[in-house]
Amino acid sequence: MRVSRTSVAVVGGGPAGVVLGLLVARAGVDVRVVESHHDFNRDFRGDTVHASTIRLLDELGLGDRFRALPQSRLDDFSLPRPDGSRLVLGEFSRLRPPYDHVAMVPQWDLLDLLTTAARQEPSFTITMGTAASDLIVEDGLVTGVHLTPRDGGEPEELRADVVIACDGRNSVLRAAAGLRPRRFPVGFDTWWFRLPRHEDDDATALVPAFTGRDVLLAFPRQGYHQVAYFAPKGSDAALRAAGVEAFRARIARLRPDFADRVEGIRSMDDVHVLDVRTDRLRRWWRPGLLCIGDAAHAMSPAGGVGINLAVQDAVATATALVPALRQGLRGRALDPALRAVQRRRTPPTVVVQTAQRFLHRVVFERAFAGRLQGGPPLLPVLLARWVPPARGLYARAVAFGPLPEHAPAWARR
Repeated sequence: MRVSRTSVAVVGGGPAGVVLGLLVARAGVDVRVVESHHDFNRDFRGDTVHASTIRLLDELGLGDRFRALPQSRLDDFSLPRPDGSRLVLGEFSRLRPPYDHVAMVPQWDLLDLLTTAARQEPSFTITMGTAASDLIVEDGLVTGVHLTPRDGGEPEELRADVVIACDGRNSVLRAAAGLRPRRFPVGFDTWWFRLPRHEDDDATALVPAFTGRDVLLAFPRQGYHQVAYFAPKGSDAALRAAGVEAFRARIARLRPDFADRVEGIRSMDDVHVLDVRTDRLRRWWRPGLLCIGDAAHAMSPAGGVGINLAVQDAVATATALVPALRQGLRGRALDPALRAVQRRRTPPTVVVQTAQRFLHRVVFERAFAGRLQGGPPLLPVLLARWVPPARGLYARAVAFGPLPEHAPAWARR
């Protein structure tokens, strides 16, 4: 078995892992990111890039390159009204440019941009197509990870001063460390698919559709709509058994303007189910190991905040960890830095998850019970209708979230 060494081992090459790798490498600290897939090209991963992340990219000197990526933008989010009109809840245009929108960018393009920038740093390494199978633990201290190449190559022991688990909601390292999340009930799942987009389609607004017990949300993208259909949890087998024609009819009923393009769903193989979860760890770390992003807190797709919260975790981690590593701290001496990350990032996580669970109850659960035909009777809706400045407050809450992070000085360009 091959043995190698780095200072920071990051397991998982999603947004949290790659941003963390870039920040640590710009501090001149050795970091290795390990990703189990051979590339980033996977559909229906989170790709709503909020203003907090766009501002971070500007601080890192990557803003121009980011804006050159293929993308669409959301300028507002709205609710449909019984008369066919829509009520604007949030207007991003009320925010200060250039952070006055949410960008819709394929996640693989964002990750390619970040890894290209990170590879310019001599202390950065990324290994694709290699999975972490277990932790290396010595006297209660995590000292590395066991790696297994997907193509059957030689297994590897990667030794590190600290291991950061960014390996998602089904985190192998979290389970190996014995860290168990607190789960919150979620009564629905999401089915993702694509439909063609026409030139005269609204390309900047996010408007959900409610009909009967069905809920649909369409995100405008370059050349197509990325569509999310919501139904009660456990509905996947019944939806697939009913067949593609019945599913197309559901979509056309929800969005009559999509009726002329539902043939784009060729079969139910084009419809991908997401098991929606909301959970978070009571403790994000143990000596030598820290979990961030979905490994620490799985988020609902409500609000599209998952990527952005994970990126903020990565910035907070680098900000706390790099100074300690530069001081030569190792082993249990890093515990205060790991503890500090959880202490800083738990409050915004709780705030966002509480808001998501509120939306689940007052929107999705009521919709599935057939009680949403007149729209959600919420004070925020009344404020948005009669107090226009509230639309800017809602937009800011979505665009930046609670406690947005800034790039540390050493990482700015």
